[in-house]
Amino acid sequence: MVKEMKKFMTLCLVALLALATLAAGCGGGGDKKDAKGDPKAEKVLRIGCNADFAPFEFQDVSGKEYQGFDMDLIRAVAKEMGYKAEIQNLNFDGLIPALEADNLDVIISGMTINDERKKKVDFSDPYYKSGLSIIVKKDDTSINKFSDLKGKKVAVQIGTTSAMEVKKIEGAEVKEFNSSADTFLELKAGGVDAVVNDRPVNDYYIMKSGVTDVRRLEELLTSEDYGIASSKKKPEMKKQIDAALKKLHDSGEYDKIFKKWFGNG
Repeated sequence: MVKEMKKFMTLCLVALLALATLAAGCGGGGDKKDAKGDPKAEKVLRIGCNADFAPFEFQDVSGKEYQGFDMDLIRAVAKEMGYKAEIQNLNFDGLIPALEADNLDVIISGMTINDERKKKVDFSDPYYKSGLSIIVKKDDTSINKFSDLKGKKVAVQIGTTSAMEVKKIEGAEVKEFNSSADTFLELKAGGVDAVVNDRPVNDYYIMKSGVTDVRRLEELLTSEDYGIASSKKKPEMKKQIDAALKKLHDSGEYDKIFKKWFGNG
């Protein structure tokens, strides 16, 4: 009788284990995968940025939300890829190591595509072309390219690439200021003929301030392409990102995001 009872209890235990296994396999979200390939996790794209580079990435006044051109773009990219965007704020020099350690899936942080970084990560197709640009008064027709700055008064931010490059222009009178905002004020006051800053800084100023009496020249001095970085161990990620970027361009969504942060450029 005892042997029969033990046999019965064993069969019951096996049956319970089988039911538990079946229930686990049929649980909600079982077909979802995150970017690491975990079949039980929600589809999450782990995104790294350094939220200290307005207008590309920064935190709002509450310190809770990440905003900026990059942030809107990567959320749209993640949506196209079928992922939920999960953004992490890290020091810039820690972004690539975090990606290499598989703590991130992608990086978007105004990161310039260059040969040194390409040895460590895969970059998407360029999503933004940066470089130094000129702002002048709208009615000033004497300045249309960088070589026209010869003999002109030019405002730059001290210690920047802008300051270094404009000083190379023969005959240009360089006036250095502590901030980019001060360079714009000097142009408005008529103290200089032109302002030279990074293109996104100039575009953001024109868009946010609503000024209509200035114009940005199309020519760029130096040229830098920004890209979305992903791990070399996951080449499919780059393909998915590039496909998503193409869809955003084709649909006009990219242009909407660009206009939100930089105006018509």
